[in-house]
Amino acid sequence: MSSNNKIYRSIVSGVGASLPKEIVTNKDLSMRMDTSEEWIEERTGIKERRIASEGETTSSLGTEAAQIAINNSGLKNSDIDLIVLATATPDNTFPASATLIQSSLGIEKGYAYDMQAVCSGFVFAVEAADNAIKAGNIKNALVIGSETFSRILDWDDRSTCVLFGDGAGAMVLSASSDDTNRGVLSNHLHSDGRYKDLLYVDGGPSISNQVGFLRMDGKGVFKHAVHNLSSAIIEAIDYNDLTIDDIDWFVPHQANIRILEAVSKKVGLSKDKVIITLDKHANTSAASIPLALYEAIENDKIKKGDLVLLEAMGGGFSWGSTLIRW
Repeated sequence: MSSNNKIYRSIVSGVGASLPKEIVTNKDLSMRMDTSEEWIEERTGIKERRIASEGETTSSLGTEAAQIAINNSGLKNSDIDLIVLATATPDNTFPASATLIQSSLGIEKGYAYDMQAVCSGFVFAVEAADNAIKAGNIKNALVIGSETFSRILDWDDRSTCVLFGDGAGAMVLSASSDDTNRGVLSNHLHSDGRYKDLLYVDGGPSISNQVGFLRMDGKGVFKHAVHNLSSAIIEAIDYNDLTIDDIDWFVPHQANIRILEAVSKKVGLSKDKVIITLDKHANTSAASIPLALYEAIENDKIKKGDLVLLEAMGGGFSWGSTLIRW
């Protein structure tokens, strides 16, 4: 592909999603711990979440979402040249869960790897796939966000365990040399490791023989999330010489309704343009953006030609945005 000197753009050709079968409501949690339905919903916007059962894994959920995305793209599994899986909860330390998905899809060519940027993982993975397409190295990339965060939650810590859920979403990016303005217009990524102690998992193969549990300073994360998400939105808009009103849909990482409301107020965006699935999915980390994208498409919200801005922040800290013309 790179020898013909064409300029390629990454267009979205298909989106898919997969959720575990078990639904856990706020009422269910209130029967297990010292909390209430009202307390959770008022502070987070979450009403329920999906929790992976035995046999439902990051790779199995990712495979199902990926197959739906490929089917919706009109491509065959064998057309996929690259798989980038954004996840902080892989099936194994190694091999990469992306290779397990590759095998499950019957794909025997190309390459596959995991991308670890926690809740920002999907936008990081989109940038990686987009760059491979623009370089002329591949034609079709499968970008997946899949998580089983329930496996790293301390279910005795009500300040964190009520916030998260499991799920997977996927998007197929395809190379196009058409003289149109469709596709990925820009990516804007950032990291700052000074804030590791505000959001982390207290385990890992290099420091212990335990996976560990998620730990979070909620107030500290909130402060940085509002600032970083707002700046990522403005950065994408300024880079593309647009205004906030030019954007048709905002698809944020679904972390907390208060964060989303504060960001909306800070940058002056209409709440009617924000895709929200937090109430049904909770925070699914790297899976939250593609899950929200899929639901928006299924509900005939996002249409061809729309300007769609993705934005996320996660542990690390990592944060960023991606602007796409659908």
